[in-house]
Amino acid sequence: MIYKSLFILPFFLCSCIFSLFAQQGRNEEKSKPNIIFLLTDDQRWDALGAMGNTIIQTPNMDKLASAGILFQNAYVTTSICCVSRASILTGQYESRHQIHDFSTDLSPEAMEKTYPVLLKAAGYNLGFAGKFGVGKNPPESIYDFWVDTEAGGKGQPDYVITGKDGSKVHDTDTLGNAIQTFLDEFGHADKPFCLSVSFKAPHEQDGHPPKYIIQPQYKDYYNDVTIPSPVTAAPQYWDQLPDFFRTDTNFGRERWKGLFGTPELYQENVKNYYRLITGVDGVVGDMVKKLEQLGIAKNTIIIFMGDNGMFLGEHGIEGKWYGYEESIRVPLFIYDPNAPDKIKQYRAPQMALNIDIAPTILSMAGVPAPKGMQGMDLISLVENRIPERKDFFYQHYFLGGPRIPRVEGVVTGDFKYMNWIEHNYEEVFDVKHDPHETDNLAGDSKYKTKLAELRKRYQVLKKTHGVPEDVWNKAKTKF
Repeated sequence: MIYKSLFILPFFLCSCIFSLFAQQGRNEEKSKPNIIFLLTDDQRWDALGAMGNTIIQTPNMDKLASAGILFQNAYVTTSICCVSRASILTGQYESRHQIHDFSTDLSPEAMEKTYPVLLKAAGYNLGFAGKFGVGKNPPESIYDFWVDTEAGGKGQPDYVITGKDGSKVHDTDTLGNAIQTFLDEFGHADKPFCLSVSFKAPHEQDGHPPKYIIQPQYKDYYNDVTIPSPVTAAPQYWDQLPDFFRTDTNFGRERWKGLFGTPELYQENVKNYYRLITGVDGVVGDMVKKLEQLGIAKNTIIIFMGDNGMFLGEHGIEGKWYGYEESIRVPLFIYDPNAPDKIKQYRAPQMALNIDIAPTILSMAGVPAPKGMQGMDLISLVENRIPERKDFFYQHYFLGGPRIPRVEGVVTGDFKYMNWIEHNYEEVFDVKHDPHETDNLAGDSKYKTKLAELRKRYQVLKKTHGVPEDVWNKAKTKF
């Protein structure tokens, strides 16, 4: 009997030790933060109360932004959804992830190094809801929870769909319901989770003309206000654009006519744009309440960003694509309830990019970023543990002129250089003193030295991040 006990004892001890290590592993896994990444479609940087907009009503997002890190200078490297979303997933410029149009999927090799796949390998439960926006075959299989409003990557989702019970449901409500369902299912799981939510709002519903289709509960918002016209909405700013740009076939001008072409249309559609964003804000408020009810709010990081900006009549156009501030600058905030006090309630002046999202999320989860990622960890940036970037390369090749003239350039903290590459037409703006970009300094002799400096930097960045002409010439898929 003694011999039998001595024989069993080592196995008992090994079993205890194994259980101890397994439990320790589960505890460490669960101690990792939950991460929620919220992405809106076409929300420009100033369409948020926390960014100084005194008309739009976004109280829930404002509360999170004010308590967290609110980036004052956040940009996208390409202002179109398919390319920007690929950059968000991969942490890479267009030249590296090679998504140039709406139909191309990320390669299996590229997908393996996206933040969702890397988090999955690190033990996270994954959720996605909304418009994936990259390619025709979204990677549903890697997710534990999946709500696809694109119907399998077949295109821009409709705002209103028919629910299972036959009722009509707005896309924003569909995603709000998806968030609640996901949190009910995974909020108390042994593993941490990463939920990515991609709203259609406030993108217009494509059509002739396009429309902003709002949730009925917000139809009376902003009825009692008058939206001020942009400084550059005056006809003279459209008239001063170059001849190759100033055509009725320009996609931005074509959409402007249907949405902002009269003062009445302008008031109606900017208010609807705001109403759509307020609808997203309501979903954010419900999400925060759910996190609190589940007792997981204190271990959940919330990141919010727009996939690109939007012209609301500036320069006589509607849309994005071009290198002006309205198009390339976006809202971005990070709310981490466990962040050090020094970066709470911080209005970050550092330049942040969409390519920074993936490495930032991975760092939060304690997962090393692959060497191929070109973005930076934003927390390390605001804590001054890594140098600030001084500029970035902007690029847009999709479709091409005359509908969407192609452009490349360099954006710095004070100046912007843009080269319309099909025409070799240059623009230089002193954005610090000319924030509305009304005065092109490329031909001003006083800025000859600055122009030469920006041209030189442009050539350096173009070698690293530019896309060859034979590649972007293929990017002509229609919307």
